[in-house]
Amino acid sequence: MTITLPIEGQVLTCPSILVDRQIDKDRLSLDAGYTAITDGTVMQCGLFITFEGPEGSGKSTQARRLYERLQAAGYPVILTREPGGTRIGEWIRRILLDLRHTEMAPTTEILLFSAARSQLVSELIRPYLATGGIVVCDRYADSTLAYQGYGLGRDLNELRAITEVATGGLKPDITFYLNIDVEVGLQRKRASRERSEGASGQVAEWNRLDARDLAYHQRVARGFAELIKQEPERWHALDAAQSVDELAEQIWQVVSPRLVGITPIVAR
Repeated sequence: MTITLPIEGQVLTCPSILVDRQIDKDRLSLDAGYTAITDGTVMQCGLFITFEGPEGSGKSTQARRLYERLQAAGYPVILTREPGGTRIGEWIRRILLDLRHTEMAPTTEILLFSAARSQLVSELIRPYLATGGIVVCDRYADSTLAYQGYGLGRDLNELRAITEVATGGLKPDITFYLNIDVEVGLQRKRASRERSEGASGQVAEWNRLDARDLAYHQRVARGFAELIKQEPERWHALDAAQSVDELAEQIWQVVSPRLVGITPIVAR
C-alpha cells in the first residue's frame, strides 16, 4: 500500500508497511529504508537500487554481485531486470530485443518498454518495497530517457509523462552508472558473445539495440551524462574499467550506510 504523510511542511509518499515498534516521534530519518516517523509509529519502506550503463559496462554482473552480498548478509532482497522480470515482461522482452524486428517503430519500442516496466512495478517492485525489502534492478526508467530520448531523439517531456504513468512516479533511491567508453563496451559484449558461443551453456545476448550504429550508442552515453547532471544526489558514476572486485567494493561502500533502516531476516 502507499501512505502519504505531511512532514515538516513536505509530503512523503512511499510504498510501505507499518512496523510495530515505537520511537521518538520528533526524530525523522529519510535515509536507507526510508524510515519515516510520525506520531510515534515507525513506517518502513524498502530500498530501490538500479544499475545503468552502456552495453558491456558490466552492470548486470555488478547488480548480481550486490544482490548476492545483500542476500548473504541476511537482508530481504530480490534481483530483477528490464525489460522483463515478470512472465508478461519477459514475453515483451523477446519482442523488443529480437534482431529480426528491424521494422519496429520508435513509438512502438517506447510503449513496449513502458508496458513491461508497468507490469514489473505493479507485480514485483512496489509489493516487495512495501514489505521493507530491497530491490536491485538491472536497468529502469532512466534507460528509456537515454536510449529512446537521447538515442532516438524522442521528446523527453513526452517520455517522462509516459514513464510517470507506467511507474506511478516510483523512482530509485540509488542509481549506479558504470561508465565505460562506448566502443570498448561494445567490443567487450561482442567478445563475451563469441566466448559463450564456443562453450556449453547460454549464449550471451546480442540484441536489436546492441546492433545499432556507434553514433546511436554515443548519443545514449551523452544522454546518461545529462541525466546524472540533473540528479547528482541519486546517481553514483563509477569507472567500469576497474576490476570486478574493485567496483563491487565501491558499490558496497555506497549501499551499506543506507541499510540502517532495513532489518535483516536472519542474524548476521
